[in-house]
Amino acid sequence: MNQIMKIIFYVIVFVSISFAQNKTIFKPISGFHEDANKLIEEFLISTENETGRKIAVFDGDGTVLGQTPHYLADECMYAYIKSKPGHRTGLLNEMINQSNVSIPYVQNRIRLLAGLSLNEMREMGKQCFKERYSDKIFEPMRQLINVLKQNGFEVWIVTGSPEAMYQGFLSEELEIPVTNIIGVKSVIRHGIITEEIVHPVPQDRGKMEAIETFIQDKPLIVGGNSRGDKEMIEFSKGLRIIVNPDTFVAPDQTESISDYAKKEGWIILRINDTPDDSIPWISTEDYKIKRNKTNIVK
Repeated sequence: MNQIMKIIFYVIVFVSISFAQNKTIFKPISGFHEDANKLIEEFLISTENETGRKIAVFDGDGTVLGQTPHYLADECMYAYIKSKPGHRTGLLNEMINQSNVSIPYVQNRIRLLAGLSLNEMREMGKQCFKERYSDKIFEPMRQLINVLKQNGFEVWIVTGSPEAMYQGFLSEELEIPVTNIIGVKSVIRHGIITEEIVHPVPQDRGKMEAIETFIQDKPLIVGGNSRGDKEMIEFSKGLRIIVNPDTFVAPDQTESISDYAKKEGWIILRINDTPDDSIPWISTEDYKIKRNKTNIVK
């Protein structure tokens, strides 16, 4: 009889532990509106017993990391160019006249930095982050990422910025594997970054293709911040999130990404993103690059 009671006891303990492990962990995220927190909690409960991979994907600049007054990738690139007068002047002049969210531009950014080692590029990104962007990780998004990890999600970053430049500091700040940060990249040969771009290039539709190619499964939650993230966000089979969407209607568009997101029922988040004007921004002061839009939550 004692043996039977022991078996029953251990079964109860095992079931209790299993139940506790599967129980959703959620605390409302400071900085998110009530409806967003409610939808996220419902989503976590609905995915408790997901049998496949639980994947979350987020864009980098403007989604988990502030982008005012400039993208970290651009500020870092211009700082590098300033330290090397005459380096790739023709390519630099071409880039200054390109849209910095266009596919040609994000590829040229890699070509401009070709010749650096993988480790040099990672250290460059870490140093730029430390000096100019260390307070620009969006804390509500960091909280969301932590909640997702606590609930068994793989967290990935898919960005149009240089992969090696963002891997070091984002993996440390978000506490995710360095290999879970996917960006624009080229072939690395003998430890050196070349100009041979690896496709797909994660910009616009290429972000969705990068998920299919490198992550190789469909995410349950995707977050971005711009028109360039639209296809990636819509690739989510669960929650769709957009941070600080623009209300501007481009000449070739009939509605803003903000209106589109509202119409499609995405979660719209507003997070403060303001520049630190005590910093001498090289992109502005030395190269006269237009500043990104500031976002102030009222």
